[in-house]
Amino acid sequence: MKPNLIAGEWRTTQDAQANINPSDTNDIIDHYALSTLQDVEDAVQAAHVAASSWGKSTPQQRFDLLDKIGTEILARKDELGNLLAREEGKTLPEGIGEATRAGHIFKFFAGEALRPSGEKMASVRPGIEVEITREPIGTVGIITPWNFPIAIPAWKIAPALAYGNTIVFKPAELVPGCAWALADIIHQSGVPKGVFNLVMGKGTVVGKALVAHPDVAGISFTGSIQTGKDIVTACAAFQKKVQLEMGGKNPLVILDDADLDTAVACAVNGAFFSTGQRCTASSRLIVSEGIHDRFVEAMVNKLAALKVDDARMPGVEMGPVVDEAQLAKDLHYIQQAVREGARLAFGGQTFERKTPGFFLAPTLFVETTNEMTINREEVFGPVASVIRVKDYEEALFVANDTPFGLSSGICTTSLKHAHHFKNHAKAGMVMVNLPTAGVDYHVPFGGTKASSYGAREQGSHAKEFYTIVKTTYIFAG
Repeated sequence: MKPNLIAGEWRTTQDAQANINPSDTNDIIDHYALSTLQDVEDAVQAAHVAASSWGKSTPQQRFDLLDKIGTEILARKDELGNLLAREEGKTLPEGIGEATRAGHIFKFFAGEALRPSGEKMASVRPGIEVEITREPIGTVGIITPWNFPIAIPAWKIAPALAYGNTIVFKPAELVPGCAWALADIIHQSGVPKGVFNLVMGKGTVVGKALVAHPDVAGISFTGSIQTGKDIVTACAAFQKKVQLEMGGKNPLVILDDADLDTAVACAVNGAFFSTGQRCTASSRLIVSEGIHDRFVEAMVNKLAALKVDDARMPGVEMGPVVDEAQLAKDLHYIQQAVREGARLAFGGQTFERKTPGFFLAPTLFVETTNEMTINREEVFGPVASVIRVKDYEEALFVANDTPFGLSSGICTTSLKHAHHFKNHAKAGMVMVNLPTAGVDYHVPFGGTKASSYGAREQGSHAKEFYTIVKTTYIFAG
């Protein structure tokens, strides 16, 4: 059994949970600790005790730790990518790419640790100087989802450490393998006792206890809207800082003047790579009528040629859905769409491979409207729908007609439309002739409306959540 990491020591638990390969359900990767409330209490107290000394650590100390962690991740990217593909179902190249990204994130924030920001200015009153500095908020509870099991923990953990905070990390119970491997790397890299703690287990136990603990100064969460709302409500009672990322229903607009090959490549990548299990996935393909029929035909041909199989097999382009519950959810949405009048252009069914797994064909709907459930709610699977529109103006309206606002894309050769869309898309991120999914590690990530709450993640903007501003007045005489 893989244990928790609490106060610098590996600690086993009475109960454990099997980690199952979604490409081969006969393959048990390992068993991982299921934490108790006492485990959470001990982890928080360890972090709370360590917060004072780590908060006063030097930029060089934090740089050295983060740089060492990043170096080790990059040295083991193939091993970590293989583990990721095995436990989550991403293809092996995607898994290795995600592990590489995690290494780069730690390297980036190692540099940020050496760039502490501050200001010094004169007061409006004579003889007084003003200093504006940033300090760590203290102990941070980090709660991550299953779809990016090493990248999302990395982009939360690395800035928390870089800015001098201590951490209690609760990964998704579906994918504890990458989280444990990352924790082991952080531990082996020499993180001081109590600065970083790992408590694995159920969100209803571990996550809920973290959110409610008075010694946790902030919660950074990525997951469902309802859980995010519950976290905001619970944290308000303690006046905790809160950072939430909660999904999307992202549009990709394809105009008549778009390059067809570019549009299809963007749609297939955004909607079906990573099995569509990305909050930035292109689940609504909004296509103007002049290119609609050619686009749909090209998409069907591309999906028919897509290789779907065991995530670690060579040449596989799409792996399985993460687990049985998510597969059932995907199938429910497919059936609901058919009942509401959408027409299946491709896919919609499960299928068997050599090993028992949760394999779902890439699924494309046509003849849909933006009012259908399939276009209002996040499916989180390899399912996309086409919405036919008359022109750019209607496309923009439909693109913005959603409770979400994470990522929004457009395929066009018109500079006029590209610039207008960039300025009028109601989303935190805009992509032009690129998939809606796929972002760099050194720039801010986040959305508007129901997609996000609180400060942005990633890049130098991460300091807005992980630090608090202090203003000091000095009488110079």
